[in-house]
Amino acid sequence: MDLFLSMCLLAVGCGGVFGALWARQQQTQNAGIVDVGWAYAVGALLFAYALIVPGNGWRQAVIVACGGFWSLRLGMHILQRYLTETKEDRRYRHLREHWGKAAGAKFFWFFQGQALAAVLLTAPLLPLFLFAEPPGIWTWAGAILILGAVVGEWRADAQLHRWRLNRANRGRTCRTGLWRYSRHPNYFFEWAHWLGYPVMALDLWGTGSGGWIAVTVIPALVMLALLLRGTGIPYTEKQALRSRGEDYARYQREVSAFVPWFPKKSGG
Repeated sequence: MDLFLSMCLLAVGCGGVFGALWARQQQTQNAGIVDVGWAYAVGALLFAYALIVPGNGWRQAVIVACGGFWSLRLGMHILQRYLTETKEDRRYRHLREHWGKAAGAKFFWFFQGQALAAVLLTAPLLPLFLFAEPPGIWTWAGAILILGAVVGEWRADAQLHRWRLNRANRGRTCRTGLWRYSRHPNYFFEWAHWLGYPVMALDLWGTGSGGWIAVTVIPALVMLALLLRGTGIPYTEKQALRSRGEDYARYQREVSAFVPWFPKKSGG
């Protein structure tokens, strides 16, 4: 089947799944399920690419295994949060209040936008699936980076979860483990995961397909922009300052925002 047609069918299928998730949120009035769907959709799309794209089976298996590990871990983490928290995520509550009576229709298109985003973010990785040569040193290096990033994000999420379970920590900022060195270690490792794919693409260097390496960088750049300038760090820190005030302001002065680094004393 023509690759373009296959991609169109995948996009339609993805839209159908997110349409079902939208219907679910109409019942529960909790749009947080879209995040669960997005995490799993990325892994499912990578698996689908391996089925429809001709290429080296071992290379494709490595990519799908790495992406699937990331997708499964993140999806389970968000799903657990979705099932255990009684209130809808603040982001979606604000949107629901802002949209008012039009919230149902606008959330439908928001969910469809997330489906399209999953397709557009993973499509630049298609050159990795098309490469006919077996996995080389850069593929394995990228795989190690991805697996390390998933473990790092897993650890950061677990440390923050344990901190929040202690009622004595309410109103205080987590400074334990990885959170001592970065204000957002989970975001850093999330980005590092996407960086692993262009590292894999370095195997294409010298094969006449080297120009495709730049294409595989696109998801990492998009994710970095979203985390640093979009709905990642700016929104999260705005909420943290609102709820924790000076404690978080001091944390901002002392701890790196993104890349883990040694903390400094602010003097105040």
